[in-house]
Amino acid sequence: MTVMIATAENDIEIRYSDAKRWLYLWSLFVPAVPLISVALYFTSLGVWATLIPVLFVYVCVPLLDTIFGEDTHNPPAEVVPQLVSDRHYQWMVRSAVPIVWVSFMAMFVLIGTQALPVWSIALLILGGASISGNCLTIGHELGHKQDKTDRRLAMWCNAAVGYGHFRVEHNRGHHIWVSTPEDPASAKMGESVYRFAMRELPGTLVRGWRDEAERLTKAGKNRWSSENEILQGYAITSGAAIILCMAFGWYLLPLILAHHFIGYYMLTMTNYIEHYGLLRQKKANGQYEPCRPHHSWNTNHIVSNLMTFQLQRHSDHHTNPMRPYQALRDFPDLPRLPSGYPGMYLLAAIPPIFYRVMDPKVLAWAGGDLSKTNIAPYARRRLEKRWPQP
Repeated sequence: MTVMIATAENDIEIRYSDAKRWLYLWSLFVPAVPLISVALYFTSLGVWATLIPVLFVYVCVPLLDTIFGEDTHNPPAEVVPQLVSDRHYQWMVRSAVPIVWVSFMAMFVLIGTQALPVWSIALLILGGASISGNCLTIGHELGHKQDKTDRRLAMWCNAAVGYGHFRVEHNRGHHIWVSTPEDPASAKMGESVYRFAMRELPGTLVRGWRDEAERLTKAGKNRWSSENEILQGYAITSGAAIILCMAFGWYLLPLILAHHFIGYYMLTMTNYIEHYGLLRQKKANGQYEPCRPHHSWNTNHIVSNLMTFQLQRHSDHHTNPMRPYQALRDFPDLPRLPSGYPGMYLLAAIPPIFYRVMDPKVLAWAGGDLSKTNIAPYARRRLEKRWPQP
């Protein structure tokens, strides 16, 4: 086990070993689940193997989160520079990208070559796409890096779900406007995940395209040029779809589109729960206060955190976007989710139950003052009736 040595301010030597150093292999196992499902199809499991991805995401992970609970450990500040510079963690994320693509292609090769029943195809796509949507966390981690290789790998990872505009929109849009009414990727209190999706999906696409067009225009280049990162991502997505359809039939096209849409929706659910109802206040000059740890919902559930490269420590991520996953920290008094992300997806799917769990948490976060929350205008009367305001 790698031991990091540093000296504290009081000259005491600190020797630290990251207990999660190799546990992040769980993040490499997750994108391989559809591939494993395909391989097991050719065993005695047969068609039942196609259920593995959907059971893994919506049953196995929430159950494991419940069993293993939370991990609030933070690495000592003195060893963080060594953690950040350790390329082991960088290569762990990079290694996940080819696994994402092999799993994606294997899934559609299976559908294209085997006589699967309709229910099997539907559940395989649902489970596989749910995992592909989760794999956007890999593109997310790589997309925040300055290294050109990391950014290119982020593009390839996002392209596996057809989400070519993600890095551009997320870095230049969401991180600037997070937890404000102007951000289509920040959910409002009283807004269901379904209504949020109708606002977020087109809103982030439009904002991503606008930001990329602005970047190219400032550089004196055409927005439709080959240097447009969003078009590059879409070209990769389209190329993969064309290859699959030419090899196995064009009937795969709607199935590929369904896979991509479900992958989009997984990111939408993630955005929905990450900032639901939280609001950055405006200063006297009309500008929003800086993003702080309490402007993001946090969770330390160890199993789902390991499968998302600690994305669920979202509070530190938004406060320090360039801090790599292995160094993200927990803080006291953060707004906390009652479950890891997969469990929250199930909760969000039933809005009345989600509101019953999360709205009191939002109100407590705001000190009982609804005016300090990012509230959906159409829900204001209902919420004020439930919690009368002075």
